[in-house]
Amino acid sequence: MATTDYLRKRFMPHIWCPGCGHGIVLNSLLRAIEKLGLEKNDIVMISGIGCSARMQGYVDFHTMHTLHGRALAFATGTKMAWPLLKVIVPMGDGDALAIGGNHFIHAARRNIDVTAVIMNNSIYGMTGGQHSPLTECGDHATTAPYGTVDPPFDVVQLAGAAGASFVARTTTYHAREMTRLLAAAIEHKGFSVVEVLSQCPTYYGRRNDAGDAVAMMEGFRDRTVKVTPDQTAPDGLSGWTDATHAPVPIGLFRREERPEYCEAYRTGVIERAMQQAASAAREESP
Repeated sequence: MATTDYLRKRFMPHIWCPGCGHGIVLNSLLRAIEKLGLEKNDIVMISGIGCSARMQGYVDFHTMHTLHGRALAFATGTKMAWPLLKVIVPMGDGDALAIGGNHFIHAARRNIDVTAVIMNNSIYGMTGGQHSPLTECGDHATTAPYGTVDPPFDVVQLAGAAGASFVARTTTYHAREMTRLLAAAIEHKGFSVVEVLSQCPTYYGRRNDAGDAVAMMEGFRDRTVKVTPDQTAPDGLSGWTDATHAPVPIGLFRREERPEYCEAYRTGVIERAMQQAASAAREESP
């Protein structure tokens, strides 16, 4: 596997639990990067805190391990300072949408050329299995022993409403499709969001009688419905009254060309400031 060249093998074995889906996400991401033919020096991976954030420790790119929920803030600064870099941000439930929620919506609003990979395992795995903004109503967690009553975010709808120009959802069961979506997201000029439904058998699966990793991945297979950008609703979604058990649409939901933030800032601010400074200098010269 040529993709192993992208790994820091000295840090293996990884710390993820047996059956965790994050390793599948890493595999698909490296295959996407290999497919695009990107050089290591052209990539920077920036993460916050959490199970998903450990991904940057295993890749042989430029990497930054930053503060909880602030990865997109660091990514924005990095991209502004060096726009030619491909900036990839692996994120979890809370890193993206709890403590990091404000950074997420504003990165989407600006349409900065960053790829956010949101690993949605419906729970906080690293800190002991608390419920997250993506835990579905009725699901159990250490902080919701009788089931949570908080409605979860829909990542796709939230990202689209906030202004992300590339929005997709897939699962760890659909690993090949994930590779294609991640490659398209990295290539896209603008803020790209790829939500990946990922299994956590250690905390979520055990507390919610979802079975082992294989059973949870089979659940992704059985509960998801493919959608295309030109569809208003995928086949199979109509007629469902119980949202908890309704099929989950996966696929590419949005890909549109819009002004990218770094380019807009350069032409709209930097070049104008330089022109004004040059004009002022000419007026002051004798």
